[in-house]
Amino acid sequence: MTQPTFLWRIEMRSPAGAVDGFEKALEPFCVAISTIAETDSDDPNDFWRIEGFTGAEPDEKTITLAINKAARKLSIAPPAPNIKLLPAKDWVRENLAGFPPIRIGRYFIHGSHFESRPPAGLVAIKLDAGGAFGSGEHPTTAACLQTLDRLSKHRKIRRPLDMGCGSGILSLAMAKTWKVPVIACDIDAEAVRVTTQNARQNGVGRLVRAETGPSYRTPRVMAGGPYDLICANILARPLCHMAGSAAKALDQGGIIILSGMLTRDAMRVIARHQAHGFHLVSTLAIDGWQSLVMKLG
Repeated sequence: MTQPTFLWRIEMRSPAGAVDGFEKALEPFCVAISTIAETDSDDPNDFWRIEGFTGAEPDEKTITLAINKAARKLSIAPPAPNIKLLPAKDWVRENLAGFPPIRIGRYFIHGSHFESRPPAGLVAIKLDAGGAFGSGEHPTTAACLQTLDRLSKHRKIRRPLDMGCGSGILSLAMAKTWKVPVIACDIDAEAVRVTTQNARQNGVGRLVRAETGPSYRTPRVMAGGPYDLICANILARPLCHMAGSAAKALDQGGIIILSGMLTRDAMRVIARHQAHGFHLVSTLAIDGWQSLVMKLG
């Protein structure tokens, strides 16, 4: 039985035009960040709510200094962060309770609480996301799965990489689709633990090798390349920063699936990757989120 775990939330309000700057300020302290518009308009003077989440107790002084620094660059008054310890919960149990089976392309994703037989002809993925991101319900993950489904119909993959693996859902999908070894990586040790556990319970424990590390500099990632497919479902800013490293890790003619960005950030991500030799193959937008397929060379 899993034990209740704690989660800290860092919350602040930001003018729409300053959201990117404050997201960047919070990124080093958070394992996940969400932004929610407080109105439905596109007025840059409207406010958004930014929420960052972390399992470690935040240092309020350090975070406030980072926010103040970002505010000075933006020439606006710094918002005050509201740091709160959320009630202890069994996040795995809550995740399962709110996680009905879903079908995305050829993939049928279900929790361990699902006791019926998966539909014939589909690739079944038993997934307990726990505290790691990625149950298939979020548009960014769904878009990646739809893209993998399309790729599987005309492309043979031999060396895939799941960069920012979260729960491991994309690693499981690639391993089950192409029956090849998959390297998975995440900066969060909990995500790597969950990925490894999910791989074992799906019968692909020998194929999925997950490791905690600093993105493409992770030893196992460096040793496993060059790759012919990379899935990177992260955030817009890290995707931009990692474009050069992605080009070095990918084989010529290889495909990268970039996801985790809002539609407004897509052109920035595309431009940064084009500067490193990628060209755009296709895009997929779901509920304001954008997923890109790009090819190297």
